[in-house]
Amino acid sequence: MPPIREFRLDLPDPVDVVFDWHRRPGGLARLLPPWHPVRIVREAGSLRDGTAVLGLPAGRTWVAQHQPGEYVEQRTFADELTSRPFLLPVRWHHRHDFQPRANGSTLIDQVDSMMPDAPLRRMFAYRHRQLADDLTAHGHFAHLPRLTVAITGSSGLIGSALAPFLTTGGHRVIHLVRRPPRTHDERRWDPVHPDVAALEGVDALVHLAGAPIAGRFTEEHRRQIRSSRIEPTQLLAEAAAAASVPVFVSASAIGLYGSDRGDEVLTEGSDSGDGFLADVVRDWEAAARVDATSDSMRSVQVRTGIVQSPRGGALRLQWPLFAAGLGGPLAGGDQWISWVGIDDLVDVYLNAILDEQLSGPINAVAPHPVRQRDYAATLGRVLGRPAMIPTPRIGPRLLLGDVGEREVAAASQRADPAVLLGRGHVFRFPELEPALRHVLGKTDDAA
Repeated sequence: MPPIREFRLDLPDPVDVVFDWHRRPGGLARLLPPWHPVRIVREAGSLRDGTAVLGLPAGRTWVAQHQPGEYVEQRTFADELTSRPFLLPVRWHHRHDFQPRANGSTLIDQVDSMMPDAPLRRMFAYRHRQLADDLTAHGHFAHLPRLTVAITGSSGLIGSALAPFLTTGGHRVIHLVRRPPRTHDERRWDPVHPDVAALEGVDALVHLAGAPIAGRFTEEHRRQIRSSRIEPTQLLAEAAAAASVPVFVSASAIGLYGSDRGDEVLTEGSDSGDGFLADVVRDWEAAARVDATSDSMRSVQVRTGIVQSPRGGALRLQWPLFAAGLGGPLAGGDQWISWVGIDDLVDVYLNAILDEQLSGPINAVAPHPVRQRDYAATLGRVLGRPAMIPTPRIGPRLLLGDVGEREVAAASQRADPAVLLGRGHVFRFPELEPALRHVLGKTDDAA
């Protein structure tokens, strides 16, 4: 029988701050390793006696019941597995102890489980890094009041990370949804006829919704990309201004710079480029700034690079291929990849919401872009697999069409986060390899 394993994390934050982070909505989502094939069915409503439910593959569920007999306010809570998700019985009892110390606190995770050491170490290395970094990010704005933030596209890759990040930091999140609301934190949003009343009491509006870029660039696909962004963004910006929302933060993309600018370093002051996506992004940003002449609403456009997360985007597609040893550089590998870790991206959105000195476009990219061949080599090294099989341009051209291959698969943009660095922004992962190791559970302390 494996012994009870213990994982310790020293934090500069006091016990009450760390404990409150865990009790707020979103904690489970922020701590769930992204490489696990699970989804959150229900988050526990209480650390004292709530129940959390996770959905596993093949329709199985993991039900964890919090134990009221082990709950001590601001000091301890515990959860225990009460379902039978596998054929064989599984034991799981997880106790969280919060101990004060002279310069902060110590979190002690005690786990009584049959799970082998290696996956447990991977899990808690990830959880502890997430917790420490999230607390640091929110700590920069601890002197400011907590806000009510409305989000469109909150179920997408970025929104599903941003919403729990905000709620664990003490902010209230309102999900703007296109279907009838089902919970108290949802409000109806019609992209064609946005209701100003849906923005009542909102301090900041984050607009992430839009048709996926991925897909074959047929005439219909290009129409959807454009029509889901330009007019809905303009109408929403106008509604936000009418509702006196102080901050409007809209998603954008580094596709504005065109598909290939060579080795030119692209800052927020660089000219836009040529091509379908550059035209779309240029009009998209103009739509977001429709009320920029008004002093009542600060407008920020987040020009996002290639987001690194196994839950979506390019990495979700590349991860299994590289893990099988079938990955390699694409189309020669000379292209610049301006990437950003998913958790650095939510930090950028937090800054865009709370930093009153930020307005206009900001490049949401890590400060160290890499060539495509170096990206492939790094991903292969992280996964412990060779990355020697090149992918010729004909492959993505067949899948995406000429426009998609040129402007997505083979795009080369060397973007620089000049505005963020000028504001003193600190990236969690400025270098690619540590970022990939974190989201894929391949860190040294998880070995």
